[in-house]
Formats: sequence, structure tokens, C-alpha cells
Amino acid sequence: MDRRFLTVLGVSLVFALVVSSVFYQMTARSNSAKRVEATDQKDVVVATRPLGVGWMIKPQDVKIEKVPGDAFPKGAFNKVEDVLDRPVISNVLLDEPILDGRLAAKGSGLGLAPTIPVGMRAVTVRVNDVAGIAGFVLPGMKVDVLVTGHPPNGDGTMTTTCLQNMLVLSAGTTMTPDPRGQTINAPTVTLLVDPEQAETLTLANSEGRIQLVLRNSSDQTIEKTSGRFVSELYGSARKPVPTKPEAAPRPKKQVEVARAPAPPPVIVAPPPPPPPPDQIVVIRGTTRTVEVMPARTNN
Repeated sequence: MDRRFLTVLGVSLVFALVVSSVFYQMTARSNSAKRVEATDQKDVVVATRPLGVGWMIKPQDVKIEKVPGDAFPKGAFNKVEDVLDRPVISNVLLDEPILDGRLAAKGSGLGLAPTIPVGMRAVTVRVNDVAGIAGFVLPGMKVDVLVTGHPPNGDGTMTTTCLQNMLVLSAGTTMTPDPRGQTINAPTVTLLVDPEQAETLTLANSEGRIQLVLRNSSDQTIEKTSGRFVSELYGSARKPVPTKPEAAPRPKKQVEVARAPAPPPVIVAPPPPPPPPDQIVVIRGTTRTVEVMPARTNN
């Protein structure tokens, strides 16, 4: 047999063994990684149907699914009993993991109560189809509240904006009986307000007619409006608001200003007397005489 043929055959066998060994190692590593992934999985609680705000979670609303350990959502649950009887405060979609931030504490109440932040209030007002913007007001939207009524000492009927940028918590229809005992539709809208705004909204709903104005949720501007009277719709000028007469100014008290005392009078000293004239005493025997010399003059 040709030696060259044997050499080529031997090299081919060695190359085949090397390739087979490399392929085997790669396959073994892949299988081991799959086994590790299959064993490194965790249980996660997911929703079996969409859960709305205020929904109290029951056993039929959730189920357990397997997810890789590194894909386990932060804040998720791995036991069903951890989420039972807890109200939903943020909508949960189908097959979405239940997160702790989307649930209120157990025993915090039913319906909208768990969704109300501390220090805030939820006020429900009754509106008609027009005031409720014909069904376009949905939870999560922002609205302004207009009130129409008769202000004290005003120029007839007036419409003004009493609240702005109010969050809608819920919007729906309740059935209430009329005086004849039959049920009628009563559309209602629940707004999130602070205690002072709750007073304003309640007063506006009782003293006038309210109208909801839909606004862009990203618009946080608070506009300053002066309101409109019914006379202004027909071109009449607004009557000036009467002002209280100004009180007469009080007389100013006369304040005595302390004056500085007058300086004492300056006493001028009299000029010194002229010097006495020069005298010469002359004695002649027993006679003594005094002679006055004439005054000297400075030339």
C-alpha cells in the first residue's frame, strides 16, 4: 500500500477526532446550561384577567408561573396568599406580574378608598351628559370645574372657573329612584381634591350648576379668569364693582419739635481806660507842684 495514502488517511482520522471532540464539548456545555436554566427558575404571581382600580384580589384572579431567576420582577410575589384580599390601586393587565406597588395594604378598604393619598379627599358630584362631556371623562383624566349661578350683589347670572386641573378618579352612572319609585340614570364623577377644594366643589354643586371642562393631562397651567356675566354675552359692559367709600383721613397730630435753647448773650468787655498822663512833681523849697506832661503821639 502506498505510504502517501496511509499518511493522508492518518491525518484525516486525527482531524476527525479533533473536530468530534470539540463538537461534543460544545454540545455538553449547551445541555448543562439548559439544565441550569431549567433548575434556576422562580415562581411569580401573575393576573389571570385584567384587574381595575379598586378590585379586591381573589384566588381566581391570580396564578403561578415560572420565570428565570434573573428575570424575576422587582417587587413581585411568589406566593398567592401574599396578594389575596388586597385592593388594586393601579390597573394590572392580563398575565402581568402582580407588583407590590400596584396593591394597597391588606385591610385598607374597598373601592376607591385605598387610592386616595394621605391628606386628600374624593368628592363625587352628580352631572348630566353635557356637564360630564358626554361620556368622554374617564378615570385618570384632568378637568376644570365651572360653576354658573347668581353671585351676591352681582350683575345677574355669572359663570366662573372655581377649580382647575382636577384628577378624575372615577366616572360612571348610578341608578337612583325618582319620586314615582322608578329608577333614573344619575351620571356621577368623582374628583381628587384637598379639603379646601372639597368645600368649594360641594358649595358650587349646591348653589349653582357645574360644568366639567376636559383638558390635556400634560397641561399643568393654572389660568386666572375673571368670569363672565350674562349681560356681557349681549355686548353690555360689565358694571364696576361698588367699592366702599374711603374714610376721611384722620387729622394729623401736631408734634411739638423740641428746639435747642438759645445761646447766652455775648458780653463785650469795655475797652481798657487810657493810661494816666505822665506827671512831674517839682519841689521848690517848701512848695510842691505837679506838672502834667502832654500825651505822646505816635508819628
